[in-house]
Amino acid sequence: MGQDAPRRIVVVGGGTAGWMAAAALVSVLPSQRVQVTLVESEAIGIIGVGEATLPHLRHFNETLGINEADFIKATSATLKLGIEFVNWARKGDSYVHPFGDFGTEIAGLPFHQAWTRMRAAGKARDIGAYSLPVRMCAANRFDRPAEDPADFASRFGYAYQFDATRYAPFLRQHAEARGATRIEGIVDTVHCDPETGDIERLDLKDGQEIEGDFFFDCTGFRGVLIEQALNVGYEDWSHWLPCNRAIALPSEKSGPTPPYTRATAHQAGWLWRIPLQHRTGNGHVYASDFIDDETARQTLLDNLEGAPLADPRPLRFTTGRRKQFWAHNCVSIGLAGGFLEPLESTSIHLTQIAITQFIELFPVDNDYTLERESYNAHMTREFERVRDFLILHYHATERTDSEFWNYVRTMPVPDSLTEKMALFRQTGRVGRYQQGLFLEPSWLAVYLGQRIVPQSWDGRLDTIPEESLGQSLTTIESQIDQAMSRMPDHDTWLANLAGVEAETRHG
Repeated sequence: MGQDAPRRIVVVGGGTAGWMAAAALVSVLPSQRVQVTLVESEAIGIIGVGEATLPHLRHFNETLGINEADFIKATSATLKLGIEFVNWARKGDSYVHPFGDFGTEIAGLPFHQAWTRMRAAGKARDIGAYSLPVRMCAANRFDRPAEDPADFASRFGYAYQFDATRYAPFLRQHAEARGATRIEGIVDTVHCDPETGDIERLDLKDGQEIEGDFFFDCTGFRGVLIEQALNVGYEDWSHWLPCNRAIALPSEKSGPTPPYTRATAHQAGWLWRIPLQHRTGNGHVYASDFIDDETARQTLLDNLEGAPLADPRPLRFTTGRRKQFWAHNCVSIGLAGGFLEPLESTSIHLTQIAITQFIELFPVDNDYTLERESYNAHMTREFERVRDFLILHYHATERTDSEFWNYVRTMPVPDSLTEKMALFRQTGRVGRYQQGLFLEPSWLAVYLGQRIVPQSWDGRLDTIPEESLGQSLTTIESQIDQAMSRMPDHDTWLANLAGVEAETRHG
């Protein structure tokens, strides 16, 4: 591999992960440094269901120079302010995990500390009443955050809900226009150097030979390179996250388009609802040890809000991660690197992190041992942080109505999560990771939404009269009212931005 020659990066597998990788590499790295080839086959389907994301994807698109309106129109995207969780702590409960803060600091202390004190006195509303994105979800309103940080309307973020089958073709156009090359083909043989173990060449079934310096495995659960060729091994987390199957099904739209995803807990898992412009994405994620496939399928069909548009599509998975994300000269991206169920819409985010982390550590010479070790350590932390947050949703339940909920409620969980839960329950403090995806408001939303309420609050608040704290809470609600009064409803915003039909169905 010549020092001055461009690095030949071969991406194996298309879909969202493959084309995100190809588009990012050719958009961010200079053409004299990389030569990107993507190998995929139209004969191999992709796992493309209605996809919900996190706000970080906006930055990814912006970095690639993608216009938001073009993206929204091309993928039939809607806007997402958070996730509504229904029936998780108890049947009948509902809360929103918003992409934004709860309230504002009071006397220099976190808002939820003052809220805890006022709640104990019976003088505070549900925590969601003090969150702008939660209130926006309830009212089906949307607008971009204000640019002025002093404006209360700046205190939230947003993500997208889009048709995953349309995102990859959209990125393909973007990547090919910037120099990426696509080759139609299926990998038949992977040739590795007998001394170093590095991948040298791929033989395709049609006889083509593809050489490269780096290989990105984007072949999904199969892990054609990282597992079948390099045998790195897989760390199974099913004992903590027992859901191992899903059924996906699109349906007709029904009513106004909500600016949020919904996750509704059921007997042995949960149902997703992802509203798009042209349809609704639905699915049932469940644990096959606690429910049979036919019952799971019928549960999904019984809870559709619109007529089905296709047959139910089954998926199987094992929650966990590769023991090495980057092995030799192969980097596993997307489902090839690991899978954490879609409860918090983290799949595309973890793909994005994998790509950007590689770009940040892009090797400057032929010995990239340190870069590889740093990459693996970083990705391991990211997966473990998300894992803990997902386990929290299941473990922090009071449900006793099925074997599944009894199992997850009583199962041993990682020490890292046990300590965080105990700290919050006793003091109201949210233990922070030095690195990790979900910040304090996210943990607060799930803790409080699932009835883990602090037993005490910061003692410094006891010097402030209740009347003063009450006025602060009232002021926050007024600021939210003012911010929302300037916002259109979600469908109107979409129509104005992307030229979408303004018709709203009301059932």
